[in-house]
Amino acid sequence: MLQRLREEVVKTGRHLEVLRLVEARETVGIMQLSNETAYPHHKVRYSLRVLEDEQLIAPTNNGAVTTDEVPAFLREVEADVEDLRGRLETLRLTAGTGGKGNE
Repeated sequence: MLQRLREEVVKTGRHLEVLRLVEARETVGIMQLSNETAYPHHKVRYSLRVLEDEQLIAPTNNGAVTTDEVPAFLREVEADVEDLRGRLETLRLTAGTGGKGNE
């Protein structure tokens, strides 16, 4: 039941890792990102496309660079993760109470 959520969290984590590396390098290509993350090229390319669609990175002739939108986005991510953490804790407590498996 939670498989899609798990997959989305993994994908989002990859996007954020790629974004942080682009931010640290400020002109980096797919090959270098793939080598540094150990993600296959096609996954790095997908993450870069998602980040570009969100206007967080911009392509250049020498590789990707971040945009001015990144700091606000990362603050928003932090707030959203805290909200999700609370919701997941509620879900965990709900699943763990009253069930026959906890007796």
